[in-house]
Amino acid sequence: MSGHSKWSTIKRKKGATDAKRGAIFTKLIREITVAAREGGGAVEFNPRLRLAVDTAKAANMPSDNIDRAIRKGTGDLEGVSYEEITYEGYGPGGVALYIETLTDNANRTVADVRHALGRHGGSLGTTGSVAWQFERKGQILIDATRYTEEAVFEAAIEAGAEDVAGGDDEFVVTCDFTAFNEVLEGVKKAGIDVSSAELTWIAKNEVAVAGDDAAKLLKLLDAIDDLDDVQKVHSNADIDEAALAEAM
Repeated sequence: MSGHSKWSTIKRKKGATDAKRGAIFTKLIREITVAAREGGGAVEFNPRLRLAVDTAKAANMPSDNIDRAIRKGTGDLEGVSYEEITYEGYGPGGVALYIETLTDNANRTVADVRHALGRHGGSLGTTGSVAWQFERKGQILIDATRYTEEAVFEAAIEAGAEDVAGGDDEFVVTCDFTAFNEVLEGVKKAGIDVSSAELTWIAKNEVAVAGDDAAKLLKLLDAIDDLDDVQKVHSNADIDEAALAEAM
C-alpha cells in the first residue's frame, strides 16, 4: 500500500476522535461548487459532482449545504469563485509532495503552503519538479472485515480495476482514472459496500522514510492538509511503521 494510502488511513482514524468537521465541510463545499461550475448541476451527468456529493453525504453533510454549494456552482446563487491550483515541493527525507488546492486568493494560498513547508522541514518546488513522479488513479477502499479478498478481487478486476491490495483493515482497489466510475459501479453492483472512493495521485516509485524524517513528514502532511485552501496533499513516501503507530 502506498505511503499516501497509509497517511490517509491515519487521517481517517484520527478523524474519528478529533474530527475538524467545519474544515472538512469547507473543503467538500468548495469541491462541490467547482464540480458543478465545471460540469453542471445534474449529478447523474457529472461524475465529478456525483463523487463530491457522495463524499459529502458520507461525511454527514446536511442536504441543504450540498444543494446550496451546487447552486453556487451553477450560478443560481451568488458565491465565491474558486481557482484550481497545484503546488509541488519536497518534504523531510527528500520525498516529493503534490498539493491540490481550490482558492479564491492565490497569493494567500501560496504563502500559506510555503510557510507550512518551511516550518516543517520542506520546501516549495517549481512547476513540473515532482508532478512527473505521480500518476492519476482511482482508488476505492473496502472494509476487509466484511468481505473476503477473493470476493473483492473478483468483483474489482471484472469491473476493470488494475490492482487490489489487501490489509488487516481494508482492501485498496486501484484503477485508471478513466475507468473510475465503471469500476466503482461494478464493485457496488457485486454487492460490495465501499468505505470511500476518490480520484487521487499515486507515486510511481516510493521513497522509504523512517525515524525523525518520518515524524517530521507526518507533521508536515498534517499541517498542509489543515490549510483551508488545500484539498489534498500527496507524497511518494513509504512511511516507517513505527512512525505510523506513534501518529495514530
